[in-house]
Amino acid sequence: MGWRPHVVSASSSALVLQFLVLLLPLPLPLLSADASSSQTTTTIYVVYMGEKKHDDPSVVMASHHAALTSVLGSKDEALRSIVYSYKHGFSGFAAKLTQPQAEELTKYPGVVSVKPNAYHHVHTTRSWDFLGMSYGESPSLSSSSRLLRKAKYGEDVIVGVIDSGIWPESPSFDDSGYGPVPKRWKGVCQTGQAFNASNCNRKVIGARWYGADVSEEDLKAEYRSARDANGHGTHTASTIAGSPVRGASHAGGGLAAGIARGGAPRARLAIYKVCHDVGGGTSCGDASILAALDAAIGDGVDVLSLSLGGGSDEVYRTLHVVAAGITVVFSAGNDGPVPQSVTNALPWLVTVAATTVDRTFPTVVTLGDGETKLVGQSLYYRNRSAAASTSNDDFAWRHLMAFTGCDDAEKLRSENITGKIMVCRAPEFKSNYPPTAQFSWASRAAIAGGAKGVIFEQYSTDVLDGQASCQGHLPCVVVDKETIYTILNSDSNVARISPAATMVGPQVASPRIATFSSRGPSAEFPSVLKPDIAAPGVSILAAKRDSYVLLSGTSMACPHVSAVVALLKSVHPDWSPAMIKSAIVTTASVTDRFGLPIQANSVQRKPADAFDMGGGLIAPDRAMDPGLVYDIQPEEYKSLDDRVDRLNLPSIAVPNLMYDSVTVSRTVTNVGPVEATYRAVVEAPAGVAMDVAPPVIAFERGGVRNATFKVTFVAKQRVQGGYAFGSLTWLDDAKRHSVRIPVAVRTVVRDFVADVSR
Repeated sequence: MGWRPHVVSASSSALVLQFLVLLLPLPLPLLSADASSSQTTTTIYVVYMGEKKHDDPSVVMASHHAALTSVLGSKDEALRSIVYSYKHGFSGFAAKLTQPQAEELTKYPGVVSVKPNAYHHVHTTRSWDFLGMSYGESPSLSSSSRLLRKAKYGEDVIVGVIDSGIWPESPSFDDSGYGPVPKRWKGVCQTGQAFNASNCNRKVIGARWYGADVSEEDLKAEYRSARDANGHGTHTASTIAGSPVRGASHAGGGLAAGIARGGAPRARLAIYKVCHDVGGGTSCGDASILAALDAAIGDGVDVLSLSLGGGSDEVYRTLHVVAAGITVVFSAGNDGPVPQSVTNALPWLVTVAATTVDRTFPTVVTLGDGETKLVGQSLYYRNRSAAASTSNDDFAWRHLMAFTGCDDAEKLRSENITGKIMVCRAPEFKSNYPPTAQFSWASRAAIAGGAKGVIFEQYSTDVLDGQASCQGHLPCVVVDKETIYTILNSDSNVARISPAATMVGPQVASPRIATFSSRGPSAEFPSVLKPDIAAPGVSILAAKRDSYVLLSGTSMACPHVSAVVALLKSVHPDWSPAMIKSAIVTTASVTDRFGLPIQANSVQRKPADAFDMGGGLIAPDRAMDPGLVYDIQPEEYKSLDDRVDRLNLPSIAVPNLMYDSVTVSRTVTNVGPVEATYRAVVEAPAGVAMDVAPPVIAFERGGVRNATFKVTFVAKQRVQGGYAFGSLTWLDDAKRHSVRIPVAVRTVVRDFVADVSR
């Protein structure tokens, strides 16, 4: 499986290849050769040598040259072969090698692994207010959230963004009012094509780009610099730390209008471009990602944000980053609502699911009788200020033509759809392709055939990005099955589509876990409950080049959590990455604004469980004062294979509860009042007895700050079952802190038979 930005988009019919082919890690040959000539064809290999053996980077790099020289025969050949040298957080390198040379290198002392380079692909106005992060113009204003004020808006926290680069001219990266760059920053502003030293400033304090593992042919469509051709990296960076920009709206068309800003608007940004537009997709190589991780450690970042899909063993190297005290935040993936689709499931990462916010874009479809008005969702904004009249092309009555699926390009070419509105019914059988891809094909077919609109049936209306090809000018409306039924069974053969409006507030049911958001459990680490947390990721407005656009995906959710981490780092600089993660997970919300359980969008909506949202929706202000935290020392992660269930995680997953009991232990650290008493409140999973011992823990002035407890699970029914969900909450007597961790348990009768139903 490969890396990809976790953004839900479908820019062309090649999206199918991105879903079905580009998920596979493919070594990229640097020299053209017949497939049978692997003995002489050079490919980039990533060589991992574990912990660095010396603090001097030059000494570490010399050891890499020595290893290569032993295989290639000369130092000159070694220097020509090496692509990247990893020397700050860990030891290793990327080099151009033949297969026999790579095999020979595996025998060199100190080499842990040698693997072909894998290529991966890329996985506000309203969202921050929705999270309670209201914003005032200065730290003294009480209108700002407590966390923002306490953290001074993220002042001088350095957030590294590993993505597709940055568009430095965007107003979101204006550095007006910023002080000098923090002295602890050791990074650089790497110049290149359309990117000079002046493109860095006191906001974007550093930029690096990595393209040594991309062929010259593939770089033709890219900037050979940190400049962002794709727009994904600019969008995520501005969501994290964008300066406030008034009057922003989607493509300037008025939708989602307001102040676009980042969650930590005074934080500094360090940009690491590893993703490039390649063959209609976006490719991010392991070799470049590792180089960026290594550089970020040496540069002095506080937080790393990666809105990328996982899939290779190289993601394990992020443990070196966490060991350096840097919190690493990843997106969970966009392959939901399928169970076991979550990526980036390593326990030391913060893995983020996506939710909706309390904003929608209703679009009215009026049928020919003039009385029947149906509501769908779209991003159609053209001529919003024009008077609604039949003389205006955007409000004209159009004939309707119905099709099934609208993905049969040959059939659509044979039909006369010019000037008409295509009504696209869902296929009779569930398609193998995601609704977003089908929506994109339909809109492109409509444009190619001269149609004047698309009404598209979809079981989920929480993603509008599939209509990106409509560019806001062609009405492309997502509706549900009931609406399609009404249209097809009416006496009208014409309809009129009005531009979308922006609806914000309590009348919009939210939050809901997005349909596309990848779900747990993790197939790789079933004893690690993933995702960890949920954050807004549907229709997020942020910068792209010189404009602002709405994008959806866990790629958009990830930077929301990264920004909160940056703020917490400012308030609690001595907290470890595990403590920050714990504070976020244990204070999250599991209910909506009406006190009802958060729902998860899917083929059929349901109450969200821990595999949908982890601890719940992030609650930034509450995370600043969690009361208790679950801490883990980095060295504890190293025994991952045989002790993962013993890690002190802020969650409990028991994938194999046999008829006998299973007991796990956890330790909490008091970071609240020195004198406090907490009592356990248990919500046991259905069919499981759950006991906590001791049920009460107390902290006294001058006493220890840690307390260990055990949780025992016993199956009430001897069945081969699916997962059931519950929670353990520690409540203090002062009723000031509620420290909740999610619990997932699967009963098992025979350990060689599994039922992953949820």
